[in-house]
Amino acid sequence: MDRTGGLDGAAGADGADKDPLALRLEQLILGADRRYTPFQAARSAGVSMELASRFWRAMGFPDIGQAKALTEADVLALRRLAGLVEAGLLSEAMAVQVARSTGQTTARLAEWQIDSFLEGLTEPPEPGMTRTEVTYPLVELLLPELEEFLVYVWRRQLAAATGRVVQAADDEEMVDRRLAVGFADLVGFTRLTRRMEEEELGELVEAFETTAADLVAAHGGRLIKTLGDEVLYAADDAGTAAEIALRLIETMANDETMPELRVGIAFGTVTTRMGDVFGTTVNLASRLTSIAPRDAVLVDGALAEELVRTGDAPVSETEAAALAEKAEKEGEEPPGYRFALQPMWQRPVRGLGIVEPWLLARRG
Repeated sequence: MDRTGGLDGAAGADGADKDPLALRLEQLILGADRRYTPFQAARSAGVSMELASRFWRAMGFPDIGQAKALTEADVLALRRLAGLVEAGLLSEAMAVQVARSTGQTTARLAEWQIDSFLEGLTEPPEPGMTRTEVTYPLVELLLPELEEFLVYVWRRQLAAATGRVVQAADDEEMVDRRLAVGFADLVGFTRLTRRMEEEELGELVEAFETTAADLVAAHGGRLIKTLGDEVLYAADDAGTAAEIALRLIETMANDETMPELRVGIAFGTVTTRMGDVFGTTVNLASRLTSIAPRDAVLVDGALAEELVRTGDAPVSETEAAALAEKAEKEGEEPPGYRFALQPMWQRPVRGLGIVEPWLLARRG
């Protein structure tokens, strides 16, 4: 099965030179036969060929000339997107963004499912059987279950994202929000790529990404993306981001198979778009990661101030000791600080001027 949703330009106009099993699988997954050329699909959907091409490319599908490769579902998808624009619910540019974000996200999911999930499950169970003989019935059984699960997770994520947006203080904050952004980076990953076999390296990256994703989710953060040896996450408050960073360091340090880790966090205004984050705050978090000591967390001054403001960290250890002594004399509980902050030397950071990083640690 080709990696472009069946829209391979190499096939003939009727798909006759395509592998028969691939065609059967495509029909099973798409639920319909190839019936339309791109021009016919656009005409049936009532949209211009130019707009149809923009939608297809945004979804990640290649140009296929005039091959008869599209189905009734493709026509319906075009009609729906165009209908949202005609009704004034979406601008044309926003409809293209919807197509692009959905295509990029689901393309990665489909690649993973084929490369890792289905590839492992379709190993022939008996001698003499081929993988192709196993694939069709397996996909037939899994398809409805995976589809239902995908919709369930999407609805859950949509509900969570909607809740965050409606709690924003104003309209501007819906796009430009104050968030804590953290990067976690494996130390010496480039050297590891030279020493380790590809399979071993893949297992290490998968273990790192899985562990990071689980920790970020469990403690209330959001995993923005993974970049092999690096993960980017965000949190609505400084304390959550700090807790995730220290958990990552502690968890990786207890795993002998993992390299050392370093984390950088910054707090401030962040622009969010198509599930990603941009802006000076993100750049600063990345730079802090690059200068952080091994198995340590560096944060910027804004995040340090926010931790102090929320009572998660003392202004200084001297003040913390004084408050603890005062509380003891008055028979009260001393402040329960979670984190300790140690100022580091100011230093120039490329593209961002002079910054004063703070070393974050867990108290006690």
